[in-house]
Amino acid sequence: MTDALLAPLATALDGTGQLVDAVTDEQWNLPTPCTDWTVRQLVNHLVGGSRLCTRVLRGEPLPTLDQLGRRGHEDQLGNDPVAAYRTSSDELLEALRTPGVLERAHTLPVGTLPGPAVVHVRTVETLVHGWDLARATSRQMPFPDELADHELTFSRDLLGHLPEGRQPFGPSRPVAADAPAIDRLAALLGRAPEQARSRRPSS
Repeated sequence: MTDALLAPLATALDGTGQLVDAVTDEQWNLPTPCTDWTVRQLVNHLVGGSRLCTRVLRGEPLPTLDQLGRRGHEDQLGNDPVAAYRTSSDELLEALRTPGVLERAHTLPVGTLPGPAVVHVRTVETLVHGWDLARATSRQMPFPDELADHELTFSRDLLGHLPEGRQPFGPSRPVAADAPAIDRLAALLGRAPEQARSRRPSS
């Protein structure tokens, strides 16, 4: 049961990991659809988010808001961003497989959520920032359409229950009804797929 619940997250982490693996030396400073972040800063955010979630799952309290703000500026990647991403992903999955973890509620920056919802939140975070990374580096999306479609349904429901000001992404943007599920998920969470496509850097 645990492996089935974690399979979508493992797939999302692996797909985004493929994108991180493919980043070339000259691409780390490219802009991303997250307008305040370069490629390196985006990957840094993903690694930091996985590490923070792992700490919470292991029973450590969530840092205070001012500490969370400082953590956002800490270097999580060191000299080997690929290894940092892979290690943080493996540790997150290991923490989620710990007996009893998925049966408990955990407090993350987005709020206090049951274990399965934590898995969904990390899956969505990984998919959407993977979308950002693919756009920034002109790569194909490595995610199965059914995975993005499933998380789109979850995200619509979650956004309807979050307190004002706690949304982790930007306001929803318009997108074609027949767009790929990953584009529709990105648009729901504040991305503009057509705009991002029009300013993709050349390979």
